[in-house]
Amino acid sequence: MPTDRSSINRTREYAEALLQQMPDGMEYHNLKHTREVVEASELIGQQSGLNPEDLENVLIAAWLHDVGYARSCQHHEATGAEMARPFLEELPLGPERVQAVVDSILATKMPQDPHSKIAEVLCDADLFHLSTDQFFERSELLRQEMKSTFGKISKKKWLQGSIQLMERHQYFTEYGKEVLTPLKEKNLKKARHKLADLEEEDEKDGKSSDKHKSDKHKPGKHKSENDTEEAESEKPKKPVRGIETMFRVTSQNHFQLSAMADNKANIMISVNTIIVSLIISILIRKLEEWPQLVIPTIMLTGSCLVATIFAILATRPTITSGRFSKEDIHQKQANLLFFGNFHKMDLADYEWGMREMMNDSDFLYSSMTRDIYYLGKVLGKKYRLLRISYTTFMFGFAASVLAFGVAAYYFPVK
Repeated sequence: MPTDRSSINRTREYAEALLQQMPDGMEYHNLKHTREVVEASELIGQQSGLNPEDLENVLIAAWLHDVGYARSCQHHEATGAEMARPFLEELPLGPERVQAVVDSILATKMPQDPHSKIAEVLCDADLFHLSTDQFFERSELLRQEMKSTFGKISKKKWLQGSIQLMERHQYFTEYGKEVLTPLKEKNLKKARHKLADLEEEDEKDGKSSDKHKSDKHKPGKHKSENDTEEAESEKPKKPVRGIETMFRVTSQNHFQLSAMADNKANIMISVNTIIVSLIISILIRKLEEWPQLVIPTIMLTGSCLVATIFAILATRPTITSGRFSKEDIHQKQANLLFFGNFHKMDLADYEWGMREMMNDSDFLYSSMTRDIYYLGKVLGKKYRLLRISYTTFMFGFAASVLAFGVAAYYFPVK
């Protein structure tokens, strides 16, 4: 039976739309790499004898396995799985197949850890390039991508890391073990030769460099213009891409934690209001008949009310003045990234302030740092109030149930 392509085509369109939004500098983890992984998945899946349903699952997972890079470079597998799940649930797959695809995506995290046949196929396809003639070309693209994120990485250091990866790596499918592994070993041998050549060149350069330094520091020698340029070039550069990634990931984490806090508060408010509603509508009318339940009822109602109040306080918004002055901009004290600081300002004044900030990198990074700091302060307050709410509910509910039990035991209803 041929593989149904309708779900695969919908997944391809969804993945391509996300992968085209990749940030600058993604030389390796891009649409081209994903297409190569899809092709490799189909080849390995067919050679592994996957049935049509499993082959469809692995192709869908292949299209989605790197979409997490569109949001975050760190932990992109978990991010991608989280992004993919709502989309997968719209496809005619069913819960078991959706979970199988999600598990396959998560299995590609290094070190790879597949627990199913389709996960093994996807893991082998993701590192298929280790066994191809384009290995060194693809590896260089990955080095350039990492360079834009984490700063300069020398070819020698990168080659050492690649050799360690290839030595530790193993393919999981029979096709990978029998066909791809020998090809990977050839590339590993070439990589070792390249590393030996680089080390030999470094040894020669080291000797000539020592001679150059000794000449340069002899008495009477002055720094030339070339020496100055060389010294300048040796100064460590700021990893701009890494800084931007840090701010983006940190902000996303803060917003996710804030959303989690709001959800926790909503749960607490809903549960406690239901309990209080039941007490008011049912139990209070029976207290004249069952006076022994008065104290437990008061304990339960009080703990629910206190827990609800603190949960509401955790989600209650705080609005600041909404204005900043030109003096704040000149002194780089205004945070224009938070709406509470400009919601009462005129558009022209706000645009002027934003232009001033964008023209000054120190001001920009300072504003982003300040924004993250105050987000953290708000989060700290939210979680502190939530902790009080949950703790009050936990101990109050337990004590109330115990009090109801004591009342029922010593003062049974007749």
